Amino acid sequence: MSKKRSRAVVKKSPARVPQKRTPQRKPTHGVDAELVRDLAKVLDDSGLTEIEVEYGELRLRLARTLVMAPPPAHTHVVHSAPAPAAALPPPAAAAPPPAPVAAPPTPADAASHPGAVLSPMVGTAYLAANEDAPPFVRAGDKVTKGQTILLVEAMKTFNQIHAPRDGTVRQILVGNADPVEFNQPLMIIE
Repeated sequence: MSKKRSRAVVKKSPARVPQKRTPQRKPTHGVDAELVRDLAKVLDDSGLTEIEVEYGELRLRLARTLVMAPPPAHTHVVHSAPAPAAALPPPAAAAPPPAPVAAPPTPADAASHPGAVLSPMVGTAYLAANEDAPPFVRAGDKVTKGQTILLVEAMKTFNQIHAPRDGTVRQILVGNADPVEFNQPLMIIE
C-alpha cells in the first residue's frame, strides 16, 4: 500500500504595505501659513534660493535673494624676491593717504537704483561673446534700447541680455564669468 504524502498549504495574507499619508490640512481658500513656514525652513536648512511646490490645486513658489558682501577694494598682490639689506634706501616719510573717493554702490543699493539692469535668471554672466572678443559694452558707453549688453549662460544656453532703455552705462557690477543670481543687479544704465 502506497502512502500519499499530504501537503499543507498555508496561505499568507499579503504583507501590509504602508501607504504614503498626505498631511491633513484644513481646506481654505488662502495660503496655509504652516506650509509656508515649513518651506521657508527647508530653504534655510538647504541653502536653496528658490523652491516651488504643487499641492493639489495650490501652487506655491518661495524665493529669497542673497545679500552678498561687496567685493574687496582694489587689492594688488606683488610677489618679488627680497632685496639685499645693504641696497635698501633710507625710509622716506610716509605718503599722505589718498583722498576718499565715493564708493561704488553696493549690490543692495544697486538693486534699488532706477537704472539697474537685473539678471532674469540664475547663471553665469559673460561680458563678451568669447575670450578673444571685445566686451559688449564698457562703462561710459552709450547704448540703445534692445542692444545686447551681456550674456547669461544657464543650463548650457547663452541668453542675450538687452538694454531695457537708451542711456549710458554708468557701472558694470559683475565680472566676466561671474555667477549671478535671479534679480541680481548686473549693470547700471542712466
